[in-house]
Amino acid sequence: MSKRFTVGTVATAAVLALTASGLGAPASAAPSNARTFTVVAEDGVAADTAVAAIRAAGGTVVSRSDEVGMFQVTSDRADFAVRANAAPTLLGAAEQKAIGRKPKLDRVEQEHLTAASGAAAAGAAARKGTKLDPLDDKLWGLEMLRADQARKIEPGDRRVTVGVLDTGVDASNPDIAPNFNWALSRNFAPDLTDVDGPCEVPSCLDPVGTDDGGHGTHVAGTIGAAANGFGLSGVAPNVSLVELKGGQDSGYFFLEPVVNALLHAGRSGIDVVNMSFYVDPWLYNCTANPADSPEDQAEQRAIIKAMKRALVFAHNKGVTLVGALGNNNEDLGAPRTDVTSPDYGADPYPRPIDNESCWDLPTEGPHVIGVSSVGPSGKKSDFSNYGTEQISVAAPGGWFRDGFGTDTFRTDANMILSSYPKRVLQEEGSVDADGNIVAGFEESVFKQCKANGECGYYTYLQGTSMASPHAAGVAALIVSRYGKAQGRSGFGMSPDLVEQHLYRTAAEHACPEPRLQQYRNEGRDETYDAYCAGGVNFNGFYGYGIVDAYAAVKTPLKPNARP
Repeated sequence: MSKRFTVGTVATAAVLALTASGLGAPASAAPSNARTFTVVAEDGVAADTAVAAIRAAGGTVVSRSDEVGMFQVTSDRADFAVRANAAPTLLGAAEQKAIGRKPKLDRVEQEHLTAASGAAAAGAAARKGTKLDPLDDKLWGLEMLRADQARKIEPGDRRVTVGVLDTGVDASNPDIAPNFNWALSRNFAPDLTDVDGPCEVPSCLDPVGTDDGGHGTHVAGTIGAAANGFGLSGVAPNVSLVELKGGQDSGYFFLEPVVNALLHAGRSGIDVVNMSFYVDPWLYNCTANPADSPEDQAEQRAIIKAMKRALVFAHNKGVTLVGALGNNNEDLGAPRTDVTSPDYGADPYPRPIDNESCWDLPTEGPHVIGVSSVGPSGKKSDFSNYGTEQISVAAPGGWFRDGFGTDTFRTDANMILSSYPKRVLQEEGSVDADGNIVAGFEESVFKQCKANGECGYYTYLQGTSMASPHAAGVAALIVSRYGKAQGRSGFGMSPDLVEQHLYRTAAEHACPEPRLQQYRNEGRDETYDAYCAGGVNFNGFYGYGIVDAYAAVKTPLKPNARP
């Protein structure tokens, strides 16, 4: 799950981070004394009624998403949030604030770059997958899913669209370009200089087809990199990839761009959306956590309501929603005290989490298929969240520390290889100014070039962020195989049927013995201990099983069959 990775000047300068859920506008777009808020209306309140209440509280609406009752508002009143929260027709207002913190290298996804040892031996015993495109022998995940066999039956239908709700997608990569859908792709997250560094373009709205974060391009490659004899291939190599940029370059995901991306997915008839993130600034959004201030409680209620409305809207419009379960190594049904929130806007503080009134969003939202991560051995990755309450399926997400006692232990090849933007690799220091791989990174970064000089770059990451797109790719194959023409609305399939078939065809995986898994050999303390509850058909580590692309396209569809 994406959180805080190095991006350009954001990683090297002492920058500010923005809070709360609001997208906000570039600093030049509002008067210097005005502040920006995201306001959410109460259930059943008409949009115009909400706008009137916002105006009465002293705010000016600058954009609105009527389907979910969400409004972007500016105000120069110091008491606007208090007045808005007190209005009976408004659920809450979340202010955009700034503090002196910056994103850092992701401690989970880029563990191989932060680990004290092991990365240098990455090439000693590379994991061998199935040879399709030149780098596919490194994709053990494709073999685990039997995706190589699946594509002989169903490689994906061009009419099937998969939205990558992430930091963007680098459409210049020769593995992404053939499948990139320019017509439907959108950027909903303008650069914010306080978190993303200087804007690359005057409008601060990066062009579609770019990714200054890298995370979204990695996710896109796993879902649908073309099987074109170049680079590597994805789970569903013939489907169309749609950029839904809802995350900042720096890795933050604010409420407003995420909600607007989901609304666009529903309106545009996108078939599957992958969500490998959580909505900042709260790891868990609670309705009335006594550790939080009244203002923070109102903000979280607004996030919960807007996200749930957006997820329901997208699902009802035919979107299959797939989400990363998270990298906090905890049972989502019995969450620990949250010590990381808010991750900007104020210093984090301990927050006991009540499971009945707190949600990790979007993964705990309605209609979201929650995906846990496994390593090459099939064992639950130490970092992966789990639990019978929220898990749906498992998928390859990588695990750097897999293979204890073998020569594969703590090697990059245990992770997930996928496409990545050259610019981000240059900023991270693994590719030089001339586009060549820097010495010492030859086993973790790969470069492939065509005869015409076009080059693609690839690197390893791990996380439930990498597991989720494997499941999203299988969902796209299911729609491709069993979807139908739907009149003038195009081609698609009920997300309920997609979900049911995904579960029914997943490869069942029993809990390990002993059920209480410890990771002491891998260097983890007791906070990583994880108990696997449930049976063979469904349990807290694997859900209904590890997704199986071949079984998904080979097994006849049985509407209303139980998983």
